[in-house]
Amino acid sequence: MPRVLLLYTGGTIGMQPSPQGYVPCAGLAERLSTHLALSDPYRLPAFDVLEMQPLIDSAELMPEAWNRLVALLESHWPRYDAFVVLHGTDTMAYSAAALSFMLGALNKPVIFTGSQIPLGEPRSDALNNVVSALQLAAHPTTPCEVSLAFHDRLLRGNRARKVRTQGLDAFDSPNFPWLAELGIGVSFPQPSALLSGLPNFAPIEVDDEAVAVLPLHPGMSLRRAKMLLEDETLTGLVLHSYGVGNPPSFEGELLNALKTATERGVALLNVTQCAQGEVVQGAYATGAALNQVGVIPGGDITLEAAIAKLTVLTGQGLVGPALRKALSASMRGEYSR
Repeated sequence: MPRVLLLYTGGTIGMQPSPQGYVPCAGLAERLSTHLALSDPYRLPAFDVLEMQPLIDSAELMPEAWNRLVALLESHWPRYDAFVVLHGTDTMAYSAAALSFMLGALNKPVIFTGSQIPLGEPRSDALNNVVSALQLAAHPTTPCEVSLAFHDRLLRGNRARKVRTQGLDAFDSPNFPWLAELGIGVSFPQPSALLSGLPNFAPIEVDDEAVAVLPLHPGMSLRRAKMLLEDETLTGLVLHSYGVGNPPSFEGELLNALKTATERGVALLNVTQCAQGEVVQGAYATGAALNQVGVIPGGDITLEAAIAKLTVLTGQGLVGPALRKALSASMRGEYSR
């Protein structure tokens, strides 16, 4: 029987009520064991629980936590067959995407999960998600990649998005099929096409000035956009654009600012604001102009994966043409190319 390590980072799943609202709380291992005792132990793999110190409210998560997670995985990798990361839902998609890029090829599954309602609270989804993640971790068909298990579905980690704040089916992958679905049985619609291998546990250098997002919207300030693009500390930027990748032109001034930034070596990645579909630079004249100024079309990559990918690549020291080349290629199945 496979042996699984549960890494508890914090988040709703282990929170408890306080006068200020739900807060992270230690001692999840004991509480989890009490609830799992009601389940058939023979249906679950053997597992241990390790709590990250200090615990993190996922809204407070920063890239330094990704390094801490990778370090914990490295130190325990030889002794376990699979890993389940218990994580807060607010930034789970960012962390799952980031670890997919940091770790690269894997020879064991790493599965993120969490809950919308804390363990032990009425109507909590915590126990079902943990049991599902453990069963998937032990399943021989589960792909060796970073994935996200939630509400009876398994999603590719760098394709997942939090799509609902109130529903228990909080996560989906709008532009990519589910890796698995749990019903009466467990079905795997298609095998993973990702290559397996030994993971990379190297930490990234965290620079909170290197990556930024420029959201486009009617009434946006050209002056502020140009200030961001002219920032000398900027290495990569996600252009969060309309539809298939269209920006406003501001009579050519925004395009000129984008061109100046790319000429200075800033990597610009164009990501659509739409939940489904992809960037097609060239479908419209406004989008075609982005090709001429060196903006990289992001295809159907999610905003979360785009930010995580830029953060990881810049944290690995990539700049200029090397960064642009890496952004243009699919590293771990994060977009359809």
